[in-house]
Amino acid sequence: MRAVVQKSFGGPEVLQVAEADKPAPLGGEVLVRVHAAGVNPVDLAVRAGVLPLLGEPPFGVGWDISGVVEAVGPGARFRPGDEVFGMPFFPRAATAYADYVAVPSRQVARKPASLDHVAAASVPLAALTAWQGLVDAAALGEGQRVLIHRAAGGVGHFAIQIAKAHGAHVIALTSAANADFVRELGADEVIDYRTTDFTEAVSGLDAVLDSNSEGERSLSVLRPGGTLVSIMEHWNTELAARVEAEGRRFAGISVEPDYASLEAIAALIDKGLVRPHVSETVPLEEAARAHELVGSGRTRGKVVLTVA
Repeated sequence: MRAVVQKSFGGPEVLQVAEADKPAPLGGEVLVRVHAAGVNPVDLAVRAGVLPLLGEPPFGVGWDISGVVEAVGPGARFRPGDEVFGMPFFPRAATAYADYVAVPSRQVARKPASLDHVAAASVPLAALTAWQGLVDAAALGEGQRVLIHRAAGGVGHFAIQIAKAHGAHVIALTSAANADFVRELGADEVIDYRTTDFTEAVSGLDAVLDSNSEGERSLSVLRPGGTLVSIMEHWNTELAARVEAEGRRFAGISVEPDYASLEAIAALIDKGLVRPHVSETVPLEEAARAHELVGSGRTRGKVVLTVA
């Protein structure tokens, strides 16, 4: 089979398509014929060695997949022919940019019926991050007010919709160029980060979803008891201590596989309450170009590799 691998840290050019052995599913695993694979900023950080999750190369990056179950190991919860999507193994290696991936069956869920594989592959890591931050950690509910950083990005555009599906009032922080986009997703208010200091524009919020290392400044806009959900600074114990000392809650999010939450997200998608936005599709052989697109910082939603 084909798999995208790298033999050294570096820029997008280190990604190469190579021949690899087709995996066999172990007990509780399914062999997925990958039809599409999502590309996330974390993929770029691991490739460059900025985030050394996988140790030294060689290895393959990528975690988001959507495809069809081809074979199952003993005790797996799917059957051949089932369409599934998920984010297996994160933060360990999944080598998702490949023709086949063998994964634990409880780390994938049935693909939303309303989505094709390309759209489905854009969902897992970003939507699970938003879900685990806003629903699990912040317990966001009816009438609560939340600020979402980088609202037009992969995590952000799902966060807007998940928050709205739970009855929240959403304030989106983005550029003027993306204002209409985030409003279409459901944002109630939009702040242009290039012209407005958000700390002067809002206050007394129930939650902030920070994916931009703005935890220190975001603290000032939270009400007492409000929750700072931090993606980029989930490791920051000093920030966590300050948040708690000021009577707010700190929730550092490092996303993890969770089929139950994926099923809940899929249900919202099939009800029309959440829709992924795929800005670009790129063939597997051009994985380097996909990384260049994501690395530009100008993409709305997600970039997806087409595999089969």
